[in-house]
Parts: sequence; structure tokens; C-alpha cells
Amino acid sequence: MEGGDCHGRSIRTHQRFEVPAGSDEDLIRVWEVTRGYLQTQPGYVKTALHQAISPDADFRFVNVGEWESPQHFRHAINSPGFVEVAAALGNFKPHPGLYRVVRT
Repeated sequence: MEGGDCHGRSIRTHQRFEVPAGSDEDLIRVWEVTRGYLQTQPGYVKTALHQAISPDADFRFVNVGEWESPQHFRHAINSPGFVEVAAALGNFKPHPGLYRVVRT
């Protein structure tokens, strides 16, 4: 179902990041700036950065965000302001995905 999950709720974004050793604080700093921008965008609900407990995890950091709709998310990440603040994320290879809840 486009625009939300099977219950008409928001959609989720998951971005896993490849973070070089010794760059954890750099990623967190850049993530905070990027989050600050996204919080100002229509349709933003929330986001949280997760860190793996295991140091040998393939992806030690995962961002999980929530948006009112895929359209809101796409509009926000294609905006000139996002492109500008997210440029610093270029040091961390993202593996993004857009999801909807289908069962709870």
C-alpha cells in the first residue's frame, strides 16, 4: 500500500552505514546535523541512530526514521538543503531502504 503500511500508518527508513574504524564520533556529529535539517521538513516524524553491540557487525550504525509518507521522505532528501547538509555523509557509505510495517 503506497503512502503507509497496511494500517494506514507512516513509513520507515533504514540506512545502514559503513563506518571506518575510528570514525564513530564523526558519523554521529554529521548525523546530528542531518537530523536537525530533516526535523524541519514536512512529514518528518522521528529518527534514531542505533549502534551495534557487537564490534564486528557488518553495519555498526543504523539510522531508523519515520515519515508520514514516501512522498514526504523523497521530497525532503531531494531538497537542496538536504543535499548540502548530507554531503558530509559521503565519508560513510549508506545502504538505504524504505519500508512499511506489514505485521506487528
